Amino acid sequence: MKLRIKSNTVRFRTTRSEVATLISTGRLEEKIEFVEGGGEFTYAIVLKSDADVVGIQHASSTITLVVPAAEARSWAESDAVGIYTTVEGRVGPLDLILEKDFACLDRSDEDNRDTFPHPLTDAIC
Repeated sequence: MKLRIKSNTVRFRTTRSEVATLISTGRLEEKIEFVEGGGEFTYAIVLKSDADVVGIQHASSTITLVVPAAEARSWAESDAVGIYTTVEGRVGPLDLILEKDFACLDRSDEDNRDTFPHPLTDAIC
């Protein structure tokens, strides 16, 4: 799973196998362990059957994207690229994005393992 944070946008990108794991277990989690001070940062996606909307939770050094389970299943089984929402943050809107990780158009094999086929692949000369 890739995490991209830019300004007030948090984007989670998931490979095919990660989407399958998320749907089957209801949770996907990654950790970054830091050398100095022994700290770590955790980012996760959690599916909740009782959630009405996509949201985000922050506690200690963990951020968790909460997605309604039915919405996640629908997204996983479709050609939809992602689930997009905006929530009101403390200082303004916060964009939350969950996307399928597509193959790079430059066809670099290392980065393309386990990705979804890029919708524009056939457009390349």
